[in-house]
Amino acid sequence: MSQTIKQQKQKMSFSQKLSAYGTIFAGIALIVIFSILSPDSFMTFDNAINITRQISFLVIIAIGATLVMSVQEFDLSIGAMASLGGVVSAKLAIAGVPIFVSILVPVVIGFVIGLISGAIVTRFRVLSFVTTLAMGTVIGGFTFWLTGGSTVFENIPESFKFLGQTQIFVFPLLSIIMIILVIIFWYVMAHTTLGRRFYAIGGNEKASEVSGVSINYYKTIAFALCGMLAALTGALLASRLGSAHPTGGEAYFLNAYAAVFLGMTVVRSGISNVVGTLFGAAILGILANGLTILQVPSFMQDVITGIIIIAALIFQKIGRE
Repeated sequence: MSQTIKQQKQKMSFSQKLSAYGTIFAGIALIVIFSILSPDSFMTFDNAINITRQISFLVIIAIGATLVMSVQEFDLSIGAMASLGGVVSAKLAIAGVPIFVSILVPVVIGFVIGLISGAIVTRFRVLSFVTTLAMGTVIGGFTFWLTGGSTVFENIPESFKFLGQTQIFVFPLLSIIMIILVIIFWYVMAHTTLGRRFYAIGGNEKASEVSGVSINYYKTIAFALCGMLAALTGALLASRLGSAHPTGGEAYFLNAYAAVFLGMTVVRSGISNVVGTLFGAAILGILANGLTILQVPSFMQDVITGIIIIAALIFQKIGRE
């Protein structure tokens, strides 16, 4: 009898370890595999720096998704919002507006649109994925009208490319911005009343309401911050490319939530968190970078990425049982 109990404890311990560390081990395994298959291209300092630049957009937009998921909601408009942010910033730059204002205006627009989405969800008790899906459609239509369906690239000043293409010593400014935002929002979520309220609502909304937490207010703020970060992502992407496409941000929508879900298997199991999201985005970035170096077709990259995400979620589920 005692032997059976001991075996059950050992089994539970293994499951918990699999849930807690499985994603980290998978990330390490990816690095080892790509280093063996392509040591001259993958395992270099330059490529490591390049990966940080590549994941910077994903991390920033995924932080916004993390905030919304912390209150148990979804924002499906982040891809369209990023596209709008890029187009608006590029249009303003072409009009001769200073770069700081060109970046700030779409950020404010994203914040306001997020407020509207949050207000609709909380005031009228509409499902967030339905509301934000519709909002994303509206944003996408407006962005298409604003650009005529074409890429914005003519007459973009060189100064607009500063944030996206500048390096400080050997480090891309984009990577530095990413790290700063990770630190800021990690602190907000871990050490401020705002973050504690988000997690309280996500953990038990009814109990939070009974204890006097304004559910509507904090959920609306989460949507607003998410919209702000999505628009910032688009503006930085336009600065990096020196152009803005009306659907340029759509590619980050699914990957942003994939990074959040992967992060939920790394840190604070089952709970969205900023540090975990950074790890999740890094794993996706390493995977995409390594597969590109190996010249794996893009459709196979999607298949492999999807399998890894599903496996991570299964491991997390096993760890809870």
